[in-house]
Amino acid sequence: MTELAPSGAEDLDIRTDDIKLHGREAFEGMRKAGKLAAECLDMLTDKVEPGKTTAELDNLVREMVLDNGALSATIGYRGYRHATCISLNHVICHGIPGPKPIKKGDIMNIDVTVIVDGWHGDTSRMYYAGEPKVKARRLVETTHQALMAAIDVVKPGATLYDIGRTIQTIGEGQGFSIVRDFCGHGLGRVFHDAPNVVHYAEYKDRWGGVHKAPDTVLREGMIFTIEPMINDGKPDVKLLKDGWTAVSRDKSLSAQFEHSIGVTADGAEIFTKSPKGLDCPPYS
Repeated sequence: MTELAPSGAEDLDIRTDDIKLHGREAFEGMRKAGKLAAECLDMLTDKVEPGKTTAELDNLVREMVLDNGALSATIGYRGYRHATCISLNHVICHGIPGPKPIKKGDIMNIDVTVIVDGWHGDTSRMYYAGEPKVKARRLVETTHQALMAAIDVVKPGATLYDIGRTIQTIGEGQGFSIVRDFCGHGLGRVFHDAPNVVHYAEYKDRWGGVHKAPDTVLREGMIFTIEPMINDGKPDVKLLKDGWTAVSRDKSLSAQFEHSIGVTADGAEIFTKSPKGLDCPPYS
């Protein structure tokens, strides 16, 4: 495993356009941060239910992070004030916790990023409030399958294009669409770093232009997130006036899962896997 970032360990705290290669110390730090982030999501598995508010769930995460001597990476980030993003139904990502009660049949993504000893653990997971509709369940299961299949292709010599192709093949193969406006990202001592990890291989825009995922080759020591967002309808996104909440423009359901991973000598290590095996609903 590579011991230093290419430009020196002193640059690990700085966002650059260079992809950092991390060593043993970084992987150990990411394991601790990822474990706490995953434990926060585990804690919520029996708390998500009709009648609860997303603000209540957010407070539970905030308290758990503080009780473990860690920090929430999102509180104060570009003015954001919450320990989670909670995205219900047609909200794709960055949903803001609030006082509105959760309804029976709602599906939601809960996204948590913690900082432990300077390292970021970033993960998200889907939840059901009661029994979801059949199509909603299929969307959630397909999104999780796409994430895990993408992680399976990660190894030195594979490419970011391979990750996107895997996700696009699975998502579109089930009749869903891949959100293109958001992507995974490099991670470590920096919250959002190079590289950008898109969740498609290629597509044509409305003007006929072709967009392709980069063919960047994966190397041992790279650390990043994969976090596919898949819609039941079209992939188009609308940003609400709050400046954070991104919804599907056609108001179709959306699902997302996210793991933080590191590239090892022969594959990938998942830092944010649930210690209790609660990686995909239902959790009972």
